[in-house]
Amino acid sequence: MRIATRLAPRAAASSLVLAAALALAGLQATEQTASAATAKAPSIVTCTTANTTLTVTEVSRPINHLLLKATNTGTRPCYAYSAPYLRAGADAQAPLAWAEETTPQAVVTLEPGRSAYAGITTSTPEGEGGAKEKTLGVFFAAGDGNATGKEKTLTLPNGGAFFDSAATVTYWQDNAQDALAW
Repeated sequence: MRIATRLAPRAAASSLVLAAALALAGLQATEQTASAATAKAPSIVTCTTANTTLTVTEVSRPINHLLLKATNTGTRPCYAYSAPYLRAGADAQAPLAWAEETTPQAVVTLEPGRSAYAGITTSTPEGEGGAKEKTLGVFFAAGDGNATGKEKTLTLPNGGAFFDSAATVTYWQDNAQDALAW
């Protein structure tokens, strides 16, 4: 009997050690899986003039329109929130109005190398005043709606464009057709 009672505690102790070792191994494997998943899922940043390339081009249709294109040059995806803040000309006192009817259903997300587009109406028959401007200042919007990053100044095509009081810009779109369709 004595031998049996001595073996029972040793077997129980061995079982506890084995269970603890397996639990530790399982915990380490879980941590490695979690860290690998975190490493594979890049965080999404806000698009700014620092992580994108901006171009502005004139389009033949509709008339009095320009197309602004932002291409993600960073290594992580970025959010193109709302619409760009645009300043037509170096002396502009206020940004162009946003065309609220172009609000997308979701924030446009740009993977590296992908582009977002905004259509710019420079003038309409209903607009007042105005002048021919040679540059376009661009800021991106942050998630809270405020301008973020540094301004990028672009030279407008064909020596400039006429902007009047009716000038507006669309929200960011994931394709050029939607940016110019309104």
